[in-house]
Amino acid sequence: MALRLVQVNIKAQDDAALGRFWAEALGWGTSSEGPGVTNLEPVGFNWPDPSAVCVDLVKVPDPETVKYRVHLDLATTSAAHQAELVARLKDLGATPADIGQGDVPWTVLADPEGNVFCVLEPREIYRDTGPIAAVIVDCADPRAMARFWDAAIDWTLHEVTDDHAVLRSSKGVGPYLEFLRKPDARSWWNRIHLDVMPYAEDDQEAEVARLRALGATDVDLGQGDVPWKVLADPEGNDFCVLGKG
Repeated sequence: MALRLVQVNIKAQDDAALGRFWAEALGWGTSSEGPGVTNLEPVGFNWPDPSAVCVDLVKVPDPETVKYRVHLDLATTSAAHQAELVARLKDLGATPADIGQGDVPWTVLADPEGNVFCVLEPREIYRDTGPIAAVIVDCADPRAMARFWDAAIDWTLHEVTDDHAVLRSSKGVGPYLEFLRKPDARSWWNRIHLDVMPYAEDDQEAEVARLRALGATDVDLGQGDVPWKVLADPEGNDFCVLGKG
């Protein structure tokens, strides 16, 4: 039994407009499965595939006014590429963001709805990830998060310390999933969360039961009768277990 990390879900006031921004930012295509949902994936991509973690933008009425624990890091291949990408993103509507990062080699920006993300300086580890270098999750205990997520999904744990943990698809492709130690307790609703999905031969309910045994808890966000299951990891970060693809 195993689960695949298939997409990042971003809440948006205007999913279509924010989808256009992120499609341009990533160089990906857009589609929609219904009103209020914009899907982003690489052009010609056969979903799901570990070579990319896709992005879903879902319309919600709440403005972005709270701190959150999940963000994207974008990869670059050279200093010139980093400068060009930052300039292009600003032209698309991104704005500089100060989150107390100080003097660092990466650039922190906010998308048109205020979601913070980073444009990294060139790093060898991210040379083959595609446009998204990593999905970053702030947490209090990276070791505990690594234990849960390493058991929850079929990704390989590459590194774990008291300060960070790093996972990547067992196929050695696509972005990384990284847990970074931050001292703040979680006391807000995540506008960005992870979506995982069983393989075709596995049962969604059995996978949900397995996640509960690992320490996940059920979450009621008012989702009603939907085909996915909403859970929270041991630090309270919401995530969804989708139906089979």
